This record gives sequence, C-alpha cells and structure tokens, in this order.
Amino acid sequence: MRQRFARSLHWLFPGLGVKRWLIVSIIGIVLLVDAVTRWFIAEGTGIHVNEILDNIVDDYFPPAYLTWILGVGGLAALILGTWMWLRSVVRLARDRTAKGFGDVLVGRRLQQGYKVVAIGGGTGLSTLLRGLKRSTSNLTAVVTVSDDGGSSGRLQKELGVLPPGDIRNCLVALADDEALVTDLFRYRFTEGEGLSGHSFGNLFLAAMSGITGNFDQAIKESSRVLNVVGRVLPATLGVVRLCAELDDGTILEGESNISNAKHPIKRVFFDPPAAAPLEEVIAAIREADAIVLGPGSLFTSVAPNFLVSRIAREVADAQAVKMYVCNVMTQPGETDGMSAADHVKALLTNAGERVCDYVIVNDQPPSRLLAAYAQEGQVPVEPDVERIAALGLEPVRAAVIGETETVRHDPDKLAAVVLGIVDRTVVDRATLMKPASAYRRSTAFG
Repeated sequence: MRQRFARSLHWLFPGLGVKRWLIVSIIGIVLLVDAVTRWFIAEGTGIHVNEILDNIVDDYFPPAYLTWILGVGGLAALILGTWMWLRSVVRLARDRTAKGFGDVLVGRRLQQGYKVVAIGGGTGLSTLLRGLKRSTSNLTAVVTVSDDGGSSGRLQKELGVLPPGDIRNCLVALADDEALVTDLFRYRFTEGEGLSGHSFGNLFLAAMSGITGNFDQAIKESSRVLNVVGRVLPATLGVVRLCAELDDGTILEGESNISNAKHPIKRVFFDPPAAAPLEEVIAAIREADAIVLGPGSLFTSVAPNFLVSRIAREVADAQAVKMYVCNVMTQPGETDGMSAADHVKALLTNAGERVCDYVIVNDQPPSRLLAAYAQEGQVPVEPDVERIAALGLEPVRAAVIGETETVRHDPDKLAAVVLGIVDRTVVDRATLMKPASAYRRSTAFG
C-alpha cells in the first residue's frame, strides 16, 4: 500500500508534462461553466456562479460579449488541455526505455542540461563523458581517428575501416546499461587465428560499418542499439596518418611511433594534410554551451582533432565556454618533463587558435601510486598556474583524481568542476560582468 502511494506521487514531480495541461483543462472547465451559467441567468434562472469572474473582467468587456468570449475561450482551453494531457500520458506509457516514472523524470531533466561538446580521444574522453552523462544528455563526443596501433590499427589495415578503438570507448561510456556493455565491448579474444588481440567492440563496429557501408552511419546505428546518451562523432571520415616533428628535426610517422618519441615533440601534422570535418561536428560546436578539450594524450588524442580543417577556427569563434582539462601525469616519450603550462602552450601552438579560455589542473597529487608510476618514468604534471595566467587563460585548480589501480581523473569530480565553470560563466554573462582574463589575448601562439 505504501509503495503504491509513493508511486502515485511521481505524477506530482515537475518535468513530466502532465500537470500543466491538466491545469489548462481545469481552467477551461471553469470558463465554460461560467459561460453556461451566464446563459442560464440570461434565461431568468437564479444561478450566480459567475460573480467572481465578473468582479475581475466586467470592467474590460461588455456583458453582451463576455458570455461568448468566456464560452469560446473555455471550450478551447478544455479541448487543448485535454488533448495535450492525453498526449503526455500516452507518451509516458509508450516510453519503453523507462523502468518507471523516476526514469522518465531523470530523462526529462537530462534533456534540459547544457549542450556540451567534448573533444579528444583515448580513455580520458570516455572518463569525462561518464561523469557528464549524469547531468545532461545533450552530449557530443568528437573523437580523433588516427590510432594505428593494436586492434584498431589491424582493422584499418585489413578492412579499411577507420580506427574504432576510441569510438568504442566513448560508446561504452555513454551506453544506458554501461556495466553489461563494458564487459561485452571490452572483451578481448586471446586465441583464434585472426581473432587474437581484437576486442569484441572493435569487431562490432567494423561489422556494422560493413553492413551500413559508412563508418559514421555505423556509429549511429551502434548508438541506437546500445541506447547511448548523447552522440559520438569522428572528427573526420578521411583516412589520415598522424605524424610528428621532433625538436631535432626527426619525423615520426604513425601514432604508435609518436608515443615512443625519444626527443621533445615540436608539432604534429597529418599525412595527407587535408582532412574534412563532419558537418555535424561543426554544427555541434556552433550550438554548444560548453566545449571541453581532453583529458587525454596531448599530442595523440587531443591535438589531432585540431588538424582537421575548420575545427580549430570554429572552436575559437564559438560563444561556448571553452576549457582544457590538463593531464594528471606526464606520459613517457610524449610529455616528459612538461608542466601544465607547457601542455597548454603546445596545444595552442598546434591548434593555431585560442581554443580554450579555462584550464583545469589537478592540485591534489596522488599519494599511493607515486612510486609505481615513477618506475615507469611518469610524474605528476606540475600545476604552474602563474604561467597559465600569463598566457591569458584562467587556471582552475581542483582535486579531480581518483586512485584505484591507476591514477586517472574521477568522472564525477571532473564533471562537477566542468559544470561549475559553465554555471559561473553563464551567470557572469547574464550580469554583463566578465573577469579581466576574458579581455586578454595570448601572444604566445599564432
């Protein structure tokens, strides 16, 4: 009995679209009854239900017209309210993805969340998405497609499909039933000729690409099958190879080789250099409330997205709140010895545009796993916020990591910081107040 009563209260929650139309119907009934009452009075009866409305509106409308005005208005409100109320009830009943009114309510609230575009690749981007999907369903992940190692690289060489690995990670992070999908899509075959080393998720995307004839369409169909929150888009459908020029002039070809660079990376570039973006990516950037870069490998996950034509320019011109999430730890062979400001400067240099206004840096160094990471040549990224501010950007220091078997960004902590920056910026813009850093332009790049 108590559970039944609790379930009935779900109808009272905001966001279901039921109560508003029920109220309209009630207003329509009141007006219609008043109009009928006036007709009876005109015929000589003694009903006086209309006196309350008379006191409100008789100064504005002649009595001769008031009956017809209220009658037509009440009938229209009654029909509209009843119709829309029935539509809302039927829509809720047909929502097969919801397990109850609680799910419907959460879904409606997520639909009202910020429009966020997350740009990057690797496990860092999927970590961010996993946190953000609890606050908004208006998510667009723009993913780099230059991976040439492991299962993704083999599928590209053997089947000609774009590398599916990073796409797969984002689909898993945004899936409705993440626990089951994670186990399934990350399952890696350990034996079998031609299968060994491949993950099921990569093979699934490759198969879907063969069925649909288009990698972009394969992602969309996979998203529908997995009931993904938001959408995942490749930065480009062009087949490109990521290359890097080191500070000694050496040229490295292929993402897997860049990750093992022996000298500092000067710049990254595509071969061939021209890569057209998806128009959906451009549209998402223009409509976004917030654009988040990273977290992820600086030169092989985040920067490659800005090598795609127009993306850097569109991000720079966007009215969205733009922020870069700096890595927690340095990466051997890629960002050895680089501080947070070094990360930012390299990103801006490779993008050639001011693609962020805020920089989120972790200010709580890991404690339990420091020794293990030091053996691998990895150390915490120094949060030199003064140098970041000197670049004309606003640093945001926050504790955003979690320590389990690895040191990575915590999805919920990072999402809270990101959305906090968006909230604060929206308030600043609404009150026409901007921090001084919003008017400074960096001269350290371009």
